[in-house]
Amino acid sequence: MTTEGIHKARTVIVAMAAATALLVSGCSASNTGGQEVGGGSSDKGSGDIASKYADCQPGEGVKDTASMKIGADEDKKITITKFAGWADGAANAHLMKAILDKAGYQTEVKTLDAAPAYTAVAQGNYDVITDAELPSTHKAYINKYGDKLEPQGCWYDNPTIEIAVPTYSPAKSIGDLKTMAGKYNNEIIGIEDGAGETQTMQDSTIPKYGLQDLEFKTSSSAAMLRALDTAYKQKKNVAVTLWTPHWAYQKYDLRKLEDPKKAMSAKEGLWDFTRTGFGKDHPLAAQLMHNMVLDEDQMVELESVMVEKYGDKNPDKAVAEWLSKHPDFVDKVASGGFA
Repeated sequence: MTTEGIHKARTVIVAMAAATALLVSGCSASNTGGQEVGGGSSDKGSGDIASKYADCQPGEGVKDTASMKIGADEDKKITITKFAGWADGAANAHLMKAILDKAGYQTEVKTLDAAPAYTAVAQGNYDVITDAELPSTHKAYINKYGDKLEPQGCWYDNPTIEIAVPTYSPAKSIGDLKTMAGKYNNEIIGIEDGAGETQTMQDSTIPKYGLQDLEFKTSSSAAMLRALDTAYKQKKNVAVTLWTPHWAYQKYDLRKLEDPKKAMSAKEGLWDFTRTGFGKDHPLAAQLMHNMVLDEDQMVELESVMVEKYGDKNPDKAVAEWLSKHPDFVDKVASGGFA
């Protein structure tokens, strides 16, 4: 939700608008999105844009950037957005910031809910979205704004969204929450109102499993994690919406509830998108985004440093510490070593 970890936040008003997404042309299912690296979409037709990002292939389209330089007249300022409450997005955003800064760019990270982040990048006010979860979780946003965004590669190929409970509690599948509602205080603790996972819960999971009698409490990812922590310390039953990768799975013994009706999401990938024209304006930066790949262990480790050690207060310092333990990572990204 794919870590913040992992995984993801949205603003409800704009998100509801996104749910009425325009069905416009999109990009191919390859990691380069039917385009040359950094370029615009070449797939101009009608249909569901998000579904064309079903094939996430991290490492596709990478190449050595040794011969690429920042242009003499190139604006070095780049603004990356990260989704509020998503540890995986924060990890990737600040790691990419470190990579771009080393390459000579002046990078800033802005925290936004998902809906305003997509809007801002689509309108060209900011440059980068680093945590688009496709083809399902962020489908509404990509269907609405996909023709105004450039894909810059898929960097993680196995995020999931799920309902999780402590392993000491009785529920094994989502359907158990209907018959065991009283054991879980007749509630499921969610994240932000406008989150893609929240929309999936409301539109798919709750009706498919008949969970309408449980209160679905939405607030924020931070509030969900506090509720989980409080219940866990008191060994009380609690059901929360979560995603993988996420540092919470390292801190707590949690069980992902089985989803036999496949109401949550199928296989997804985490993608980078930029504003239209970014690839032409910043070809080196666009290539570096294509070159960066993370696996689950790296994600969880970085998220844990950011959240557990630094309390989300100093993500750049957390990234610097993580890179000190992985001294070859930045050079490997620059050289296209994750192919």
